[in-house]
Amino acid sequence: MVQPLDVLTVGNALVDVIARENDEFLELVGVVKNSMTMVDEETALRIYDLMGPATEVSGGSAANTAVGVAAFGGNAGFIGRTRDDQVGDFFRHDIEAAGVRCAGGITTEGLATGRSYIIVTPDAHRTMCTYLGAANQLEVADIPTGLVEAAAITYIEGYLWDQPAAKDAIREIGDRVAAAGNQFAFTLSDSFCVDRNREEFLDLIEHRFDIVFANEAELCSLFQTDDFDAAFEGIRARCDVVAVTRSEKGSILARGEEIVEIPAAPTDVVDTTGAGDLYAAGVLFGLTHGMSLAESGQHGAIAAAEVISHVGARPVTDLRTLIA
Repeated sequence: MVQPLDVLTVGNALVDVIARENDEFLELVGVVKNSMTMVDEETALRIYDLMGPATEVSGGSAANTAVGVAAFGGNAGFIGRTRDDQVGDFFRHDIEAAGVRCAGGITTEGLATGRSYIIVTPDAHRTMCTYLGAANQLEVADIPTGLVEAAAITYIEGYLWDQPAAKDAIREIGDRVAAAGNQFAFTLSDSFCVDRNREEFLDLIEHRFDIVFANEAELCSLFQTDDFDAAFEGIRARCDVVAVTRSEKGSILARGEEIVEIPAAPTDVVDTTGAGDLYAAGVLFGLTHGMSLAESGQHGAIAAAEVISHVGARPVTDLRTLIA
């Protein structure tokens, strides 16, 4: 029998390579600041050669969220595809050492394990250049029997929807979640991701997902408006629970007629990488542990503040201590 999970996350298994650079570096490598750009292996290697000293840590949006849930004391799992190479070994060891049950396919040939080159500029903003590699090949066969059914909430990162095989996997997961009577959660991931998949995302949110996460820019992009209030009402009408981060404005959550606003937790911003991922972790932990919407949002705010206070997308301080 599969051990019950509070949260199962599904996403791209990536190793983050993080370096501090200036805005001129972004121009040199030809990427838009604050964006997530998909690159091929050749471009990825060129960026790596140009980068200065870097820190490497297992990453990927959904994986970061799983680690955050585990850091709060929750039972978390992660599904993603890796290669049987050194980077893949590093990823799997790192996430399991953080207390997350790691599952999914391990390929023995083809593309290398994915990685994301994260450039942090002096203003603490981060720009990502991502080589998906093996993560790009997630398919139905990578979803272990019984794991989805064992999770109270299964959480999907929007980045996955760019790949046809991954779409089939997400549909299969959704069917299993529904059959088990559990909850299905989704994050919009990135404004450019929203632009590529807008109509499909709107359909998924209305008919598949119970819980949706977004930041302000992603939400406004989804509804093609600069009116945040209108966009927020649009998303509220389509799903049971919505949580939207607004940077220094904090966040706003809704469940039915209940709406709560959570101020941003005070911190010194060093690197915004992983802020949304850890915010989602706090909210998901709260929702799976009988907390109110406000308490869940507060957990999210505290986790996000911790992760932006240092370089890297994983918490380095015991989140349970911060909450206490």
